[in-house]
Amino acid sequence: MTLAAIIFDVDGTLADTERDGHRLAFNAAFAEAGLAWQWDEALYGELLAVTGGKERIRYYATLYAPEFLSHPDSENRIARLHEAKTRHFVALLESGGIPLRPGVARLIRESRAEGLRLAIATTTTAENVAALLRINLGPDAASWFDVIGAGDVVQAKKPAADIYRWVLQRLALPASACLAVEDSTNGLVASLGGGIPTLVTTNSYTLGQDFCGALAVLADLGATHLSDLRRLHLETYDQHKKQ
Repeated sequence: MTLAAIIFDVDGTLADTERDGHRLAFNAAFAEAGLAWQWDEALYGELLAVTGGKERIRYYATLYAPEFLSHPDSENRIARLHEAKTRHFVALLESGGIPLRPGVARLIRESRAEGLRLAIATTTTAENVAALLRINLGPDAASWFDVIGAGDVVQAKKPAADIYRWVLQRLALPASACLAVEDSTNGLVASLGGGIPTLVTTNSYTLGQDFCGALAVLADLGATHLSDLRRLHLETYDQHKKQ
């Protein structure tokens, strides 16, 4: 089976957005709303077990601020907090403080040059994705991706496989013709649940997680080229034929 498309996760995979990006943006949104909530690095690492920004706010409130959820307008308040958080996150991107991880830009450009299709499967908002790509790759970078599955396009977030199935349907490709790039156990479970061979690149929050089933686990993509991905993908296909 020839590799036809690469599907990227975003947060922690394309860029180290979590600790010094989303976390700071959440705290700014909380302060702006007059909430005495402060997510330090350790707490945020625990909260990352929950995918989706609104879901993460709701989970935190359940544990540490149940009175917030008792308000009759709590769901709207969560939505407004998340909108403010997105605004602060985009401002951080605009400042140039969140670059792509090593090797990511090169691998994307190699893939385009060799005619591979590109896609994204993430729980972050489409606005965040567009800003990250535009600022780091150029004004038309979002158009390089045939499919961008982001935000709330599916109800069940990772580790559910829904977002990958959604992307595969729009690519009109079998899972075996694709390769996913993820950074976390939740992401890996989601991509494997969609039947997609997956490469993992770890970061400071996901190092040490269980990545059983991944094609390979790397610190980053700095020394990885498209030829390496093609080889990994082909080896997986050959193994399946032997089984």
